[in-house]
Amino acid sequence: MIVDDSNIIRRKIERCNDHNVFFVVARASNGEEAFRQFQIHRPTVVTMDLTMPKMDGLDCIRKLVELDQNVKILVVSALSDKATGIQALKNGAQGFLCKPFSDEQLVQALLELVN
Repeated sequence: MIVDDSNIIRRKIERCNDHNVFFVVARASNGEEAFRQFQIHRPTVVTMDLTMPKMDGLDCIRKLVELDQNVKILVVSALSDKATGIQALKNGAQGFLCKPFSDEQLVQALLELVN
């Protein structure tokens, strides 16, 4: 599942998936929508932006992990604030990728997340 308030970033992440390793089962533009989509689709891997309307990524990560402790969450964010990144990891995220990113960086980060 791809969670980002930017349609451009959501499409970029989806396009990076030409390797047929991951399949996008849902997309969300905010944390509330992501939580609803997660309950329906139960994805095993989630890319998560941190700064979004309605429910931010930190709260969403916490709620997703409460539902499924095995979910793998890769934070994809332009935030360079270390404290926020550390909080995302404490909330249950397993990886962090800074925006902007290349297709190769995204694929590598996703592969590291699941291996």
